Amino acid sequence: MNLTLSHTFVLVRDQDEALAFYRDVLGLEVRTDARLEDYRWVSVGPVDQPELEIVLENPGTGRPGDDATTLEELLAKGSLSALIFRVDDCDATFEKLRAAGAEVMQEPVDQPYGVRDCAFRDPSGNHLRFSGPLPG
Repeated sequence: MNLTLSHTFVLVRDQDEALAFYRDVLGLEVRTDARLEDYRWVSVGPVDQPELEIVLENPGTGRPGDDATTLEELLAKGSLSALIFRVDDCDATFEKLRAAGAEVMQEPVDQPYGVRDCAFRDPSGNHLRFSGPLPG
C-alpha cells in the first residue's frame, strides 16, 4: 500500500490574516480560496510540493457550537497545531521571518538529533518550526 499525505489542517482564528501570513511571509502558494455555502475553504502549500495542501480552517467549520468554542479557546492559548518545515538555511529563514514581524519562540539552535532549527508562532498562535541541516 502506498500512502501519500494530500491535506493537513491548521486551525486559524482569521482566515484572511492567516492567508496573508502563509502566502506573503512564508511564501507558500494559494491552492484554493473558495466560498462554499456557509464556509470558506482556503489552502496553501509549498511550490515544490504541489500534492500537499495546508488548509487554513476556521474552528467553527462543520462543528457543533460547543466544540467550536472549545477549539477557539485552545487556539487562543497556542495549544493546537504545529507544523515543521524543512529549509535549506535555518538562520536565513529565521532572519527573514523575524524581519517580517513573526513572533519568535526559539532562535536557531543546533539540535542533538542532527538539525538546526528555530520556531515561531503564526498570527493564530500555532507553533511553526523551521528545520535545516547543521552548518558545516
